[in-house]
Amino acid sequence: MVQSAGVLAPGAETRRVRTVRRRAPLWSDLTLLAVVGVVLVAALVAGGITVYRQFYSPSAFVTRYLTLLSEGRAADALRLPGVAIEHGELDSDTFRSASDALLRRAALAPLTDIAVTDEHPVGDTTAVTVSYRAGGHPGSSTFRIERVGSLGIAPTWGFAQSPLAVITLMVRGSDTFFVNGFELDRRQVAPNGADSSALDPLPLLVFSPGLYSVSVKTAAATATGTGVLADVPLADVPLDVQATPTDAFVKVVQQRVNEFLDQCTTQQVLQPTGCPFGLTVTNRVVSGPTWSMVTKPQISLEPEGDGWRIMPAAATAHVRVEVKYLFDGSEAEVDQDVPFQVDGTIRFLSDGSASISITSPEQSLNPPQG
Repeated sequence: MVQSAGVLAPGAETRRVRTVRRRAPLWSDLTLLAVVGVVLVAALVAGGITVYRQFYSPSAFVTRYLTLLSEGRAADALRLPGVAIEHGELDSDTFRSASDALLRRAALAPLTDIAVTDEHPVGDTTAVTVSYRAGGHPGSSTFRIERVGSLGIAPTWGFAQSPLAVITLMVRGSDTFFVNGFELDRRQVAPNGADSSALDPLPLLVFSPGLYSVSVKTAAATATGTGVLADVPLADVPLDVQATPTDAFVKVVQQRVNEFLDQCTTQQVLQPTGCPFGLTVTNRVVSGPTWSMVTKPQISLEPEGDGWRIMPAAATAHVRVEVKYLFDGSEAEVDQDVPFQVDGTIRFLSDGSASISITSPEQSLNPPQG
């Protein structure tokens, strides 16, 4: 009995232990599967959020717009929803009359270091703020984005407010100029065409953000790059550029003035018609007079309005004339210098030529255009 009891008791205990050992792995496996499932779900959710942020979020839409600009793909950027301006919906005459000549690859400056710094809802829209470097200059812009549809289960976005801006440009001293190296002629892009004046502001649509540098380099005028950063959507950014005359242009004006004064000396009268010099005598002229130039004016130019002003310059003519004195009938030769001053204006005509007008305190003339 003791032996039998001693044999059965251990066997029974062994079976109980083995039973427990068989059940433990089952619960452990279930727990492990649950943990793995939670991790997979979390990974899927995190992956979905990442994909959404990178490809389907408002920030992703704005990043794509700036990336297109950085790659010079102006036409593709214009095709994004909300970029092109519906002129009929604008209250500003400036935007309605603005030229789109700068909405092209050739007029874009480099755009780098693009990064989204903020995204938050504003009413029915989302405000996305980005930082960047435009032409090497740091900048920041905020855009308003709205949902415009869906692509399957993914939302699609567009600009609730166009990211375009307008530069109201005035270039004094030249009808042609360069914007980021792209050449423009004011008469071709101005609202009134060739009938417009250089004093009329010239509205030009531009991408925002963007750095736009205006320079002048012609035979008559020059101006180093003057830049402005368009970083606010639908903003009106004024830019005034004053060109200076080139040495070659001043030389041409000097030559034209000299030629005109030489023509004046060919007139054998005391008061050459339309000329800035003359002589008044109270006696009778017997012969002559004969004119010549002693000292010609040294021409210098300064900006004035949409053209140039010839600054007052001293000159000297010389006259020889035989006169008969009325009080005693004697004759004598008048041989003397006649000092005078010249100034004037230069205006550019619609055909690109320049009209030079030379004046003096008492007289004025208009020599041939050149």
